Amino acid sequence: MGKSKKSKARGGGDDLLDSSDADSIGSSSTALSDLSISYATEHVNSQEFVLDKYIDDLYEKRGSTREAALVKLVDAFESFMLHGLVENKYATLLSQFNNSVKKGSTKEVFLASRAIGLLAITLGAGSSSHEIMEESHPQLCRILQAWSDASKMISALDCLAVITFVGATDLAETELSLKAMWDVIHPKSGSNVGTVRKPKPPVLAAAISAWTFLLTTIGSWRINIDSWKEPIAFLSTLLEAEDRAVRMAAGEALALCFELNLLDVSSCEDGDGNTGGTGGSKNKLFLDMQALKAKISGLASNLSAEAGGKGADKKNLTDQKDLFQRILDFVKYGECPEESIKIAGKRDVLRVSSWSELIQLNFLKRFLGKGFLKHVKENGLLLDIFDIKVDTTETLSSTDKKIFRSEEEKERALKLNKERRLAQARKNAAMLVE
Repeated sequence: MGKSKKSKARGGGDDLLDSSDADSIGSSSTALSDLSISYATEHVNSQEFVLDKYIDDLYEKRGSTREAALVKLVDAFESFMLHGLVENKYATLLSQFNNSVKKGSTKEVFLASRAIGLLAITLGAGSSSHEIMEESHPQLCRILQAWSDASKMISALDCLAVITFVGATDLAETELSLKAMWDVIHPKSGSNVGTVRKPKPPVLAAAISAWTFLLTTIGSWRINIDSWKEPIAFLSTLLEAEDRAVRMAAGEALALCFELNLLDVSSCEDGDGNTGGTGGSKNKLFLDMQALKAKISGLASNLSAEAGGKGADKKNLTDQKDLFQRILDFVKYGECPEESIKIAGKRDVLRVSSWSELIQLNFLKRFLGKGFLKHVKENGLLLDIFDIKVDTTETLSSTDKKIFRSEEEKERALKLNKERRLAQARKNAAMLVE
């Protein structure tokens, strides 16, 4: 999937490029390529040695040793494209990461959950990531069902969203994760407990964000409009929540619901979808959805113009107003949100122009942290998701650029020599005719 990180050739290789003799270009280029490959091999072997050491540390009984190894592994996943190094070790890594999720401290669970998500992103879509999802899903769901501390729940939600996003192969697998997240967003009273648990605002915001991110993948899998009435209605109530992060997360979720036409009953009446009833029930569903649309639009309008009171966080307030103005523009006028990020060189820009793309971008950018630009330039998964075509010469080292240029010069020289030989052959043939 991802492209391996090019290593820098060192030593006196640059001197080989000083000759202007066209005949020496080929041999110089070959020598430099061999030198670069030699150093690259040494670098890969060194990385593999260090990776194996960290894996060994994951078996240690001392929790602090495992935590230290996880810190280093997470940093490595962020800083480098490790696809080639981990594709044959992922099962071992996954086993130890899941052990840390199961038995570790809060910090260890956070690090291990993050490492599992980064491992899936590094490997990309395929059988390996599907295995990661299948192996990790039960343990992550247990954390959510146990209602452990907020940090564990947030890290489990993020990880569950990522591994399902990358590894799920059908609607049923995606629905399992969506349900686990929704049970955190809107918990029902258990069979043995009469009271309903309420998630803390940070957990609630994280659960909505993870649910929304995963919802971007359902596409044409949507079946029954009527089944979306309850979640959309509940999300609309969260637009009035006290916590601003919760309001904003709910707003993004509702914007995506609008984009996916989950509030549009008429969009399925003549198609293959099932609106959940006929006659009067369809009319009632239509009226209910129209009322929801009006309610959401009114709340979005209020939130886009909210005045900041004394002691209000001005940046967060501005972010909220901008978000809900975008939502209002989309609901009223169909204006899609647009954003662009410069990712490499002068020409390579990542552009998004829909709520689905924007939500995916923001979630992956947050999850990958400092590793976002690295992955978005070199990870095949992200290149496919955002349809990015990167000019790879912009990301090469100075030595690699010289190698690249010398290869081009070699090709031009060979082409010129071929053209000269053909011209000489034609000239000789003409002389023979004469």
